[in-house]
Amino acid sequence: MSNYKIILSGGGTGGHIYPAIAIANEIKLRYPNTKFLFVGALNKMEMEKVPQAGYNIEGLWISGIQRKLSLKNIIFPFKLLSSLIKSRRLLKQFTPNLVIGTGGFASGPLLQMAALKKIPSLIQEQNSYPGITNKILSKTANTICVAYDGLEQFFPKEKIIKTGNPVRKDFLSVNKNTISAKDYFNLKHSKQTLLILGGSLGARRINQLIEDNIAFFEAQNLELIWQCGKLYYNEYKTYSSLDHIQVHSFLDTMDTAYAAADIIISRAGASSVSELCVVGKPVLFIPSPNVAEDHQTKNANAIVSKNAAILIKETDLETDFKNKFSELINSKEKQKQLGVNIKKLALVNATKDIVDEVEKLLKH
Repeated sequence: MSNYKIILSGGGTGGHIYPAIAIANEIKLRYPNTKFLFVGALNKMEMEKVPQAGYNIEGLWISGIQRKLSLKNIIFPFKLLSSLIKSRRLLKQFTPNLVIGTGGFASGPLLQMAALKKIPSLIQEQNSYPGITNKILSKTANTICVAYDGLEQFFPKEKIIKTGNPVRKDFLSVNKNTISAKDYFNLKHSKQTLLILGGSLGARRINQLIEDNIAFFEAQNLELIWQCGKLYYNEYKTYSSLDHIQVHSFLDTMDTAYAAADIIISRAGASSVSELCVVGKPVLFIPSPNVAEDHQTKNANAIVSKNAAILIKETDLETDFKNKFSELINSKEKQKQLGVNIKKLALVNATKDIVDEVEKLLKH
């Protein structure tokens, strides 16, 4: 039985945290004696979510560099220096066999220091367009696991392995549980259910869209599971008093929500896109325009180009939403076609394939 030690770093959003936890869980299945340490950014959601999953985490004082002029950029060099020093200390104390980065600010300093100490590293890039951290880290990483084609333009080709993004195991069987899922949410089986996802924190523009179209959804005979995000819950929770709407700040039972849904409106963060491919339901993507390199639009386009989803940009919602949504809701044929096509794009063995690459590095 091998006593490996592994540090995983990723965070800032659920899209970086859950893949890291999924990878750790799979390694633990294969090597139960492995010791794990997670490294995240102080005050970000990983500091809460990782301990909930049963792992220890250390926080770095780090954040992203602001793209516009900001006072925060003045303290960025100090944060970076502090994070590099703490990363070096953690590596010295923990002496890992391998370091894994799944994106987010904290993975930068940690993997940079690991490279200086000649500790093998693997990065897992979830997006079709990588962030600046992973572009820099790719020069020293041993292996780069990706979810999309065409990343040779950003990363050294010989290091790239296409694995897909880790998806929680409970999403693989959602379609078997539709009846019990609708019962769980007290939904009527005679109506179609619309699930609205704005990411873990919520999405202002999507929430405004839903609020503006409440009468329209009722006219379409729809029931709504509306995950508005914790930042907006107090603003929108009163709509739960309506017969056809449930407002949630966060959905803990995501697999049940997916199972209950007939149609989904979602942001196009990388992990959401990967989950939605596995779930195989008709999706309307509204990408966030407020992310680096507009990568959510690129993620969504990778699916739309295969006739597997619908995309509406935030700027086009006023003109296009009602038409495109009505067309989808009133065509069972279109819904079925999108569901079948998106499921074809699912890479369901991603977690196993990534951990196969981890094993190669551990045994090298």
